[in-house]
Amino acid sequence: MSKTNPADRKYSREHEWARDDGDGTAFVGITDYAQEMLTDIVFVELPAVGKIVRQMDPFAVVESVKSVSDVYAPVGGEVVEVNMSLETRPELVNQDAFGEGWIARIRMRQPEELQGLMDAAAYEAMIREEKH
Repeated sequence: MSKTNPADRKYSREHEWARDDGDGTAFVGITDYAQEMLTDIVFVELPAVGKIVRQMDPFAVVESVKSVSDVYAPVGGEVVEVNMSLETRPELVNQDAFGEGWIARIRMRQPEELQGLMDAAAYEAMIREEKH
């Protein structure tokens, strides 16, 4: 069973999370549920720092022993940092999807995009629906 989804983030229907850092940037990654469905992650293709992304555009790729999946930007803006640890330790996404397994930090163009994402309770309700 997935770990509890932290309440300090917003969630997309495609199983990404965004945590507003309070300085106009958001850390983003995939949810614990997503990593669980993917199983063992063997490679993460990180976006380039400086890349401009639009909300819900693919901006990274996660490869597992089971499949290759696009990661969609839960917010639009400029990628200002990527988690270089994932280049040598992609399993961090499996081990700590909401912490050390973050993928990128995005300087948000429109922070209000966060309001269009789900809170933890709504995301958990969506997962329950998907399972049935």
